[in-house]
Amino acid sequence: MSDKTLGKAVRADGARSLARYLQQQIENGSFPAGHRLPTERELSERFAASRGAVRRVLGNFKQQGLITQVVGSGTFVSEEVAELMPQREESPTGARAVAVQTSPAQLMEARLLIEPQMVALIVRYATASDFELMDECILRAEAATAIEAFEHWDGALHQAFAEATHNSFFLRILELTNVVREEGEWGRLKRVSLTPERRQRYEMQHRAIVAALRDRDEDTARALLEEHLREVQKNLFGRD
Repeated sequence: MSDKTLGKAVRADGARSLARYLQQQIENGSFPAGHRLPTERELSERFAASRGAVRRVLGNFKQQGLITQVVGSGTFVSEEVAELMPQREESPTGARAVAVQTSPAQLMEARLLIEPQMVALIVRYATASDFELMDECILRAEAATAIEAFEHWDGALHQAFAEATHNSFFLRILELTNVVREEGEWGRLKRVSLTPERRQRYEMQHRAIVAALRDRDEDTARALLEEHLREVQKNLFGRD
């Protein structure tokens, strides 16, 4: 595949990722009625999609009545979104409520307990397409020019790990993890702690983890993943 063709494929995948992200955020209440969406430029950088692709995705959501666009003010979730999605019920036990009640420190403690346990299933069940998705997440994270975009593809890689287990329990847990990561406190800590040197280190660790998983080397992959998570924890909070 040529670089030009690959670039088009990446942008198309970015548009699909953006559409899924907006749909999920609106459905789970993370983007309530009246919520202002990031700018087209921010969405373009975060999802590695062209500005035209972003506009098409937003145009589709506007046609569905899910968002409104005000010239000079921005793009907002429609006030009628609750009527368009009547099946959704507000619940104190929903993902949004859990995210608000979960601190970054609690999230890292849970990740250290849960994510290494996925390795055995990934080694056993991961397919070629699973590894292609991991590679794509790594490439996009490394190409990201903004911290927000890097953080998105970092989360997407760990989500890809969960998908590679082919186990719905782990998939739901990692989906919840990414809801928590969307909260402002996590983003603030990541921006403060993510130096260029640390980002380079994380990128090297990601590649090493995926290589061990592809080799079906369970012990090495688990050790590398635990090392990576502990290093993130230390960098975020200044302790092991």
